[in-house]
Amino acid sequence: MEKLSIQDCDIMQVAIQQEIIRSEESRYDNKLHGVLLACSGMTCEEVASVLGRGVRTIQYWVKRFNKDGFAGLREQDGRGRPNRLNEKDVNGISADLRRSPFDFGFEQTMWDGKLLKHHISKKYGKTLGVRQCQRLFHKLGFRLRKPRPLIAKADPTIQAAYKKTEKTKR
Repeated sequence: MEKLSIQDCDIMQVAIQQEIIRSEESRYDNKLHGVLLACSGMTCEEVASVLGRGVRTIQYWVKRFNKDGFAGLREQDGRGRPNRLNEKDVNGISADLRRSPFDFGFEQTMWDGKLLKHHISKKYGKTLGVRQCQRLFHKLGFRLRKPRPLIAKADPTIQAAYKKTEKTKR
């Protein structure tokens, strides 16, 4: 029998793996194939090599299949760390960001990560990191705006006095 080959095999192998990861149903089928190969006598190392997965991943699949059957291979809810902010909190924060920090008793004129962290802690009783607050800005569709110093709009004579070096005459 003639051996079939695929053009650009290495690239196609990566593309197929990405396609499997995209779909929940494909991931389930991939796990079924892994367990089937293990049932046929292949070691976890061999199965991992064939499917392009880690050995530990195959071991988890087999363990979950032995414990819970087919249901053990289905995608499980609640994986990962739960969100600290619920949907109501996020909607409230979004509304708060549309208002001035002055409205909440802050002296700053613009929101930033540190101020939002303090605001969330004070109003919602939740603790977030500054970087997490910055990501929340992005998630809610806000962008970073830096305040412009007043000197930029000042009188030219005041600007000249502010500069560290004087203009040299040529």
